[in-house]
Amino acid sequence: MFGLFKRGRRRPAEVDEHASISEARYVVIDTELTGLDEKKDSILSFGAVRMTGGRIELNETLYRLVSPETQLSAASIVVHEITPSEVAEKPGIKTVLNEFRDFCGNDVLVGHFLSIDLGFLDQEVKRLHGTPLRNPVLDTFSMHEWLRLRLKDHPYFLPPAQHYRLYDIAKSFGVPVNGAHNALMDAYMAAQIFQRMIPMFQKAGVGELGDLLRIGIPFEGGESAKLADEHLNL
Repeated sequence: MFGLFKRGRRRPAEVDEHASISEARYVVIDTELTGLDEKKDSILSFGAVRMTGGRIELNETLYRLVSPETQLSAASIVVHEITPSEVAEKPGIKTVLNEFRDFCGNDVLVGHFLSIDLGFLDQEVKRLHGTPLRNPVLDTFSMHEWLRLRLKDHPYFLPPAQHYRLYDIAKSFGVPVNGAHNALMDAYMAAQIFQRMIPMFQKAGVGELGDLLRIGIPFEGGESAKLADEHLNL
């Protein structure tokens, strides 16, 4: 049986694996970055949307710009459209990260190609607090692939997926694509995709959180970097 994580350095907090996926608490997250290299790039913005089961809590969201610790490149500005002047006077990562951790609490974190966000978040949380995040996590890409292989006749998966970007999957799931590469809008987009997935998992016999956590292990490995580049248009 798979463990809950591929990242060996992270151990999740205790979680009720028998909780219903339709009642568990989730926080869908996204970050915008100055680049994809954890050694020389940094977090530029956070977006987070809370969910209770399949209900998106529109009054419980978080969006913050961060004064980055590394310089913005021209290529990254083209992607996220955040300019140096917009973040020059914003709070530093320590202030914003504490607010982000308080918002997430112990809820399950959900995101698309979540290993990218976790790499930067873990690095900062560990640097500032000594240990990485311990929240359980779910990757919408991993969940999408599990469902696609088992529900081949479902209209969301016809024709077969050719792309793995959040926006391509959103379109196939009938989710409006607005404000791409804005952390809050991307988190909201991922939340709507996940919202549509929950009844599909129940139809496939997945009703408990523990089973979903094993399915939604963040996608990693050499191929993930290639897919991430496509996802981020970098």
